[in-house]
Amino acid sequence: MCVRRITPLVVALVAATGCAGGSTTAVPGPQNAPDIGAYPPMPNDAPPGASASATATATAIGRGVNFGNMFEAPTEGAWGLTVTDDFIDKATAAGFTSVRLPVRWSNHAGAQAPFTIDAAFMTRVASVVDKLLAKGVVVVLNMHHYRQLDGDALDTGESSVAPGVVDVRFVVLWDQIATYFQGRGPRLVFELYNEPHGRMNGEPWNVLAARALRVVRRTNADRIVVIGPTSWNSANDLRLLKMPNDANLIATVHNYNPFRFTHQGAEWVSPVLPTGVTCCDAAQVAEMTAPLDVARSWSVAARYPVFVGEFGAYSKADSTSRFDFDRKMRQAMESRGMSWDYWEFASGFGVYDPATLTFRQGLLDSLLGR
Repeated sequence: MCVRRITPLVVALVAATGCAGGSTTAVPGPQNAPDIGAYPPMPNDAPPGASASATATATAIGRGVNFGNMFEAPTEGAWGLTVTDDFIDKATAAGFTSVRLPVRWSNHAGAQAPFTIDAAFMTRVASVVDKLLAKGVVVVLNMHHYRQLDGDALDTGESSVAPGVVDVRFVVLWDQIATYFQGRGPRLVFELYNEPHGRMNGEPWNVLAARALRVVRRTNADRIVVIGPTSWNSANDLRLLKMPNDANLIATVHNYNPFRFTHQGAEWVSPVLPTGVTCCDAAQVAEMTAPLDVARSWSVAARYPVFVGEFGAYSKADSTSRFDFDRKMRQAMESRGMSWDYWEFASGFGVYDPATLTFRQGLLDSLLGR
């Protein structure tokens, strides 16, 4: 999710609390451009269900927030925000127990083999990860907005790569990320990809996710990894998702229903939806909760927990309706045993005002149950 997307959405913790330091330089990829066949997928014919560690980590994610429009912009700051110590301090002090960190790794890596991630960018992301981990929160570190992977048009400021290397580059990027962060403690969680869609829909994503997970497991045998379904992490596509044969996994969905309320006036939706839509009557509540019921049923059958990685209402909606939406969504998710991360901290959906350096108190209270 971000305010630049042109395609609308379809819809224990283990005891260790410290984190070890990592390398200070980026980990290079392989020296020759490999064929995707060099990265065979992990089998996905007999997923065992979640381990106790995965279940505990899903619970520990709790009530979280996305640091959106920061690292997933083509370059940090291009969409108006950079990660600041103030954001880290305020988010964690407010009571959020997790931070999802969307990152556009694809625009900070070589276009040709070995696809090496820029060392300065890797160090910058790691500095934020480490500051968050030092605050005691769970950090969900993902790959976000690799536009070519989904077959989307590129964003302004985004560089393209040869079509034939897009998929293998995704896997090699994860090999580097996983290697770099392998020393961090168990509160660091990897999320393979945000909202796969387009050319990834259906079986292509099942296969690519299984390839990426196999390379992650080379260096992070027990790291908890989040995998979501296609059609922009739609709960309706959970039926198509094949979890690899791995117990240390959490599933994720995103839920922006009712879309005409949550995205009214959003400039990146075409056509722009009319404003003035209020929330939340009984029909809207039913629309909000339907995907959660689908996800809950899937979770019980598949024996993996579900984490709602994104939900929220854009600032063009009236404040009273936004408060009601957040409160009802929080209650609906938590009554179904789902942790969540709100979209997002300080931009168009933001719970925090970066100009005044204060929270939008009504939003904060509706999210944290005050």
